[in-house]
Amino acid sequence: MRKKIVAGNWKMNGSYELINSLVPALAEEAKQSQAEILVCPPSLFLGDVRRQAGERLLVGAQNCHEAESGAFTGEVSTGMLAELQLSHVLVGHSERRAIYGETDALIAQKTKAAIAAGLVAVLCVGETLEERENGRTLDVVLGQVKAVVEQLELADWSKLVVAYEPVWAIGTGKTASSDQAQEVHRAIREALAGFSQEHADAMRILYGGSVKAANAEELFACPDIDGGLVGGASLNVDEFISICRAAN
Repeated sequence: MRKKIVAGNWKMNGSYELINSLVPALAEEAKQSQAEILVCPPSLFLGDVRRQAGERLLVGAQNCHEAESGAFTGEVSTGMLAELQLSHVLVGHSERRAIYGETDALIAQKTKAAIAAGLVAVLCVGETLEERENGRTLDVVLGQVKAVVEQLELADWSKLVVAYEPVWAIGTGKTASSDQAQEVHRAIREALAGFSQEHADAMRILYGGSVKAANAEELFACPDIDGGLVGGASLNVDEFISICRAAN
């Protein structure tokens, strides 16, 4: 059975006050959780969060550079993240695609670099409202998935998690219905099965897009939804812990 993951993406939010109140509580929750709990703070706070996380709370980065090192001012390599003893890194988030122009090809490079460094890459995919209304959801989402997995060996899939985040539901308060989310998750798994049924069955696919305590249990009950990638709600300790418990 696939083990569920609940990941919190803090985006460009956070402070030492937040770390000191949120991380110890999540570290305690992680000790008894049946699901994996992951937090992804801004890079400035990664070391501090890692030190307070203990053994069970997972810590990941929000982004990485595809090169091992070099003259890339302001960037962070996957090797540096691994040296901090992080476990995961987000790649291909819709904000990176839309604001910073990251392409499928670049995201594939970042994914390969993360896996080579021993990190789990959380590949974010999703369609815009216009693409959904034009009936292009599966074309867009499956295209984003295939652009990456086609560049990987099957052995690398154990270091990959897919996160489906409909762009129209991120930070908007709108959420895909459980049926809408399950339809896309099932399609992703079926597309992966075209490469390997065994590896597709083992792949964990998360839902992101205004996940809240109020809708988490229904979403996580869907057969192809293996947890969530949570944005704003991950900054509220009670709300995020409630979401984590829904994954149990």
